[in-house]
Amino acid sequence: MDFWDHLDELRSCLLKALAAVVICAVAAFCCKEWLFAIVMAPSKSTFVTYRLFTSLTGVNSDFHIDLFNPELAQQFLVHMRVALWMGLLIVSPYVLYLLFHFIAPGLYAHERKYAVRAVGSGYLMFLMGVALNYFIIFPLTFRFLGTYQVSPEVPNQIALTSYISMLLMLCLVMGIVFELPVLCWLLAKMGVLKAEFMTRYRKHAIVVIVILAAVITPTGDAITMSVVALPIYLLYEVSVRVVKRVTLSKASAG
Repeated sequence: MDFWDHLDELRSCLLKALAAVVICAVAAFCCKEWLFAIVMAPSKSTFVTYRLFTSLTGVNSDFHIDLFNPELAQQFLVHMRVALWMGLLIVSPYVLYLLFHFIAPGLYAHERKYAVRAVGSGYLMFLMGVALNYFIIFPLTFRFLGTYQVSPEVPNQIALTSYISMLLMLCLVMGIVFELPVLCWLLAKMGVLKAEFMTRYRKHAIVVIVILAAVITPTGDAITMSVVALPIYLLYEVSVRVVKRVTLSKASAG
C-alpha cells in the first residue's frame, strides 16, 4: 500500500476504536447504579480492604465520611467523566488489537512475537497497577486523610470532584508506573540496559522514586507518598531481576 492507503487504514482503525469507546461509555453511563457502586465503594467502611484490615489486626475500622456536591451541574459532569473512563478501560483490549493489527504487517516474525509479548504484558501490568491502587493505595489514603482532624470542631466533608479526581488520577498513574518492568525488558532486549547498571545506581533510583512519589501524589503528605513509593521500589527490584534474566538468556543463546 502507498502512503494514502496506509493513512486510510489508520483512519479506519481510529474510527473503529472511537466508536467502540463511545458505545462502551454510553453503556457505562446507562448503568449508573452499577458504575458508582464500584467507584464509591472505597468511601465506605464496608469496603473489602477495610474489612480485611479489621480481620487481620482486630482494630475496628468503621468510619463515616460525607461527600458533598457544591455545584449544580457537577454530578452530571462527574457521571459523564467516570463513564468515559470506564468505557476506555473496558474497550482497551479491542483498541490494542486494532492498533496491533495496523502495525503488524510492517513487522518481521520475531518483531511481531516481541510486540505481542510487550503489549500483552504491558496491558496486564497496567491492570495490576489500577487494581493495586483501587484496593490498597487509594483506600488507605482516603481513610487516613478523610478521617484526620486537627480538632473535633472541624468535621471533614469531601467534595465529590476531589474524591473522583484523586481516584482516577492515582489509577492512571499507578497503571503507567507498573509498566516499568516491561520497559526495562524492552531496553534489555535492545542491549541498552544492564542489570549491573541498575544495581550500581540503586540508591540513586530510590531518591528518584521518592521524588516521583512526591510529584504524583495529589496530597503531598508523607503517608500517601510512602504508600505510593513502596510499590514503585518493589517494581524496580522486579525490573532488575527481569533484566538479569534477559541478559542470561542472551548470553546462553550467544
